[in-house]
Amino acid sequence: MRPAGQGRSPAKTGEPAVTFPVVLVRPSRGWADLRLGDVWEFRELLYFLTWRDLKARYKQTLLGAGWAILQPLLATVIFSLIFGVLLQVPSQGVPYPLFAYAGLLPWNYFATALRRASMSVVDSAHLITKVYFPRLILPLAGVLGSLVDLFLALLVLAGMMALYGHFPTWKLLTLPAFLLFATATALAVSLWLAALNVYYRDVSYVLNFLVQVWMYATPVVYSSAIIPERWRLLYGLNPMVGVVEGFRWALLGQGELPGLFLWASVGVVGVMLVGGLFFFRHMERSFSDVI
Repeated sequence: MRPAGQGRSPAKTGEPAVTFPVVLVRPSRGWADLRLGDVWEFRELLYFLTWRDLKARYKQTLLGAGWAILQPLLATVIFSLIFGVLLQVPSQGVPYPLFAYAGLLPWNYFATALRRASMSVVDSAHLITKVYFPRLILPLAGVLGSLVDLFLALLVLAGMMALYGHFPTWKLLTLPAFLLFATATALAVSLWLAALNVYYRDVSYVLNFLVQVWMYATPVVYSSAIIPERWRLLYGLNPMVGVVEGFRWALLGQGELPGLFLWASVGVVGVMLVGGLFFFRHMERSFSDVI
């Protein structure tokens, strides 16, 4: 979107002419024209879409935003009984409920954001076919809107830590960095899926299965310490490994910073995010024709 000049409205005799900006919309030229500045120009629309999704999500629900708390709590209870009590899975020296809940926080955020952002373009077909705006705003709104659930769940973790007498350390100061990493991971994956979902509606069917399998390939209910040394670099190519282990390290303050896992995950997320931006911008040229 680029300004191309100004237009004038007809003015009555004796009244000054009113000028309006004229905007010329052109398709992106080549893979390198990401035009990320357009997202900032449409930041008010991003806020509106994020707020709209939040209101629609809990509208006419009995518990409202309480679902953001209830879901990880119930999952923590089930995992604690199966993996903590029956299987005696190691939990890095902290009570297993804390260990599991700290891992579920970033995972639930990622899974929720991935579902919403991946479906965002198709769900907003009525907007895409009528008005121009940077299509990147749609998956971005899905990712940002899911942060509210994460913040609510963090309050429950604070209460659980006080109940168990386990208090945070200085490592908690690094949590914003890992939160940004989790957001970038969700956006990186959803950019690919959101664009593909416009052309292949199979994505919506595959997504639920993908999330289920991906969770057990991520150290949510177990510690990555059980992974043999020779497989750790390969295991770290799963971007959610660095996210989950980083959250646990920052929130619970146990162990050492997962360096190998973290840097492998950061590298993968960086490649996926840059590639996803190029891919999404390239594919969006024909969204309104296909959708």
